[in-house]
Amino acid sequence: MITETSVAVTPSKDVVGKAAAAVIEVPDAREFDELEVARELVRQAREAGVALTGPGGLLKAMTKTVIETALDEEMSEHLGYDRHAVEGRGSGNSRNGTRSKTVLTDACGAIEIEVPRDRAGTFEPQIVKKRQRRLTDVDEVGALAVCPGIDHRGDQRPFR
Repeated sequence: MITETSVAVTPSKDVVGKAAAAVIEVPDAREFDELEVARELVRQAREAGVALTGPGGLLKAMTKTVIETALDEEMSEHLGYDRHAVEGRGSGNSRNGTRSKTVLTDACGAIEIEVPRDRAGTFEPQIVKKRQRRLTDVDEVGALAVCPGIDHRGDQRPFR
């Protein structure tokens, strides 16, 4: 379920050469289906002067958001409780911040993500494993989150 969320992206440089931060609001999923959400994101990105692809593009921001959300869900499953839940107090293991990690994707290039960690050091993320630097399967997930129904496999080239 998508709740009212903001995705921060940086627009491409305007005519004067200045870049300003833009916030794109994600509509509530109960009101829109996935295609309508994607259309709204693209519309807002264009209005804000944000490129759809490239270093500060919408696709890169959505891929980062999808990966970090999946990692947070993996942590909740590992610990057995959600963030800020009362059940976690005194459980013996809890969230212990995040660490930065740069991963390379076929479609978006380098993306800096925040990987959660636990106090006991027993969390083994699955979507981005420890010491993993290149992602290939996640690109399609991120692209489909922005443009559902479009097949991106023909455009992807593997890293060599």
